[in-house]
Amino acid sequence: MTILVAGATGNLGGRIIKALLARGAAVRALVRTGTDPKKLEKLTTSNVTIVEADMTHPGQLTVACEGVDCVVSALQGLHDVIVKLQSRLLDAAIEAGVPRFIPSDFATDFTTLPAGENRNFDLRREFMEYIDSMPIRATSIMNGAFADLLMRDMPLLDFSKKQAGYWDDPNRQADFTTMDDIAAYTAAAALDIDTPRLLRIASFQRSPSELAEAASEVTGESFTLVNMGSLTDLAAYNRRARAANSDGEQQLYPRWQQGQYMQSMFSTLNDPLDNDRYTGIQWTGLKQVLSARNN
Repeated sequence: MTILVAGATGNLGGRIIKALLARGAAVRALVRTGTDPKKLEKLTTSNVTIVEADMTHPGQLTVACEGVDCVVSALQGLHDVIVKLQSRLLDAAIEAGVPRFIPSDFATDFTTLPAGENRNFDLRREFMEYIDSMPIRATSIMNGAFADLLMRDMPLLDFSKKQAGYWDDPNRQADFTTMDDIAAYTAAAALDIDTPRLLRIASFQRSPSELAEAASEVTGESFTLVNMGSLTDLAAYNRRARAANSDGEQQLYPRWQQGQYMQSMFSTLNDPLDNDRYTGIQWTGLKQVLSARNN
């Protein structure tokens, strides 16, 4: 099979390409015309066919999609990318006769959440409505939070302060998936002609209390739990922060977006998980992630 990956020079896109190659796929990397050659170096040494295209030119995108079995989008951005660019890419894929499309929906399962509470999820929701109206088979992979975020200090788990924050309930679990696990699973899904509309995965599901316990075991230092208030309070704070910072609407990750992610993470849980759909994926454990961070 031939798989086209959009967003190939990005962090997740590059990992997806590596996982596709490991499964024996023929990979076509779609990049913008004039992309910095340094960003293409890893691709040119990986038996990947690089296709440069003007992303505003539908005809060039259609040519890029010709002969492809599935388009995988790992594009990141705001409305101009998630909605407009992905829509052009989708239209091109349909024009070229591509049967399947995996959009850049890698996140908490926003289909179970109300609109208006997470700006970036609302963009994906808008594109989802468009793709579901089109004659192509789409599959969204819902992976919860990127477990790699646990490698940096944030209210949920702060290594510098030796604490884990929680909202409402310290035992409420959330979904976490590493980027490598997402890439491995996405590669398998791209090569599976029978994928359903939604696939829900998680490397692990853990609560703030379990994060604190694991961090204590890994570091040998005691991590305490800190009550950050209720999810209702967090939602209200996020709305105020967003209203007070209109410039953040043009930023991919404004400070209030972090709060929106925390709110979304603990507002739903993937159940059941589709982890066992494909063989050969070694799911990463929480302590593996924290040990890498601690080192």
